Amino acid sequence: MSIIETSKTQNFFRILLGIFMITAAIGHFTFQRDDFQAQVPNWIPLDKDLVVILSGIVEIILGIGMIFLTKYKIEFGIALAVFYVLVFPGNIAQYLNGTDAFGLDTDQSRFIRLCFQPVLIFLALWSTGALSYLSKKTNRYML
Repeated sequence: MSIIETSKTQNFFRILLGIFMITAAIGHFTFQRDDFQAQVPNWIPLDKDLVVILSGIVEIILGIGMIFLTKYKIEFGIALAVFYVLVFPGNIAQYLNGTDAFGLDTDQSRFIRLCFQPVLIFLALWSTGALSYLSKKTNRYML
């Protein structure tokens, strides 16, 4: 992939997302483990604790990549955006089932959380330059 220059603001948000992912991963393994298990939809055919552990491992990798592997920031931005899309059904299930977790104990708070998922997807793509990269690639094929 080509190198896309990113601004200081983009770099700030890229690093912030990386810290957020590492912090979330720590929660997967420790103090928020029950909350993360409560978010795993019942239709997932795996043990909920296993899903929480595996997703925590993925979050650590993505967080470290977002912060330190700047040579691959576009790839990590795309991977993080895909990850946010893949975990979105858990957020939807939490809302639909009325599951209390992460301090979200009302339908309104669970619904508001759903609205932030597209923001996280956008930030993952924008902060890493992946949005520009994908836009240029798409425009090239449209000509």
